[in-house]
Amino acid sequence: MSRSSVPRFLIKAILFGGLTAGLCDGTYAVLYYGLTRGISAARIFQSVASGLLGPASFSMGSTSVIIGLLCHFTIALGAATVYCLLASRFRGLLRSATLCGPVFGVGLYLFMNYVVIPLSAVPRSPGPKSPDVVVTGLLVHAFLIGLPIAAFARSFLWSNAVRVAVSAPRAGDGLAT
Repeated sequence: MSRSSVPRFLIKAILFGGLTAGLCDGTYAVLYYGLTRGISAARIFQSVASGLLGPASFSMGSTSVIIGLLCHFTIALGAATVYCLLASRFRGLLRSATLCGPVFGVGLYLFMNYVVIPLSAVPRSPGPKSPDVVVTGLLVHAFLIGLPIAAFARSFLWSNAVRVAVSAPRAGDGLAT
């Protein structure tokens, strides 16, 4: 495996993990906010797009919905990329995927809510989030985002990590520990 090529199994882990996490999180948001707050799916993804576009997102119609969907899945794929790259270096993340995935998801929730969103153009809401939003957000990030990402990382990387480590146990190969 050369440094300039990305192994196919790593790309598959990132794509399957990121797309599954994005689909689970998006479905949760549409169902939860639709059923509990009466917010439409379009409005939810306009809200995601507002991270880039600010309040103007809510008056841009389907354009900002599409931008929101693209942002949403870009973030999910980015999270999967981070986890998979870490797991390719630290096989403990693969061995203990059912523990490490949810912990990663909670860390992702904290990072998104306390770093990314405050630095974005999202319009500020008055007051703190309600406890049900925080609890469901933590649970969703742990089990519908972090866990699928870790499960796909384990599925695609574990056997390949062992094969690569045995055939070429060099530190620069990416999967040797």
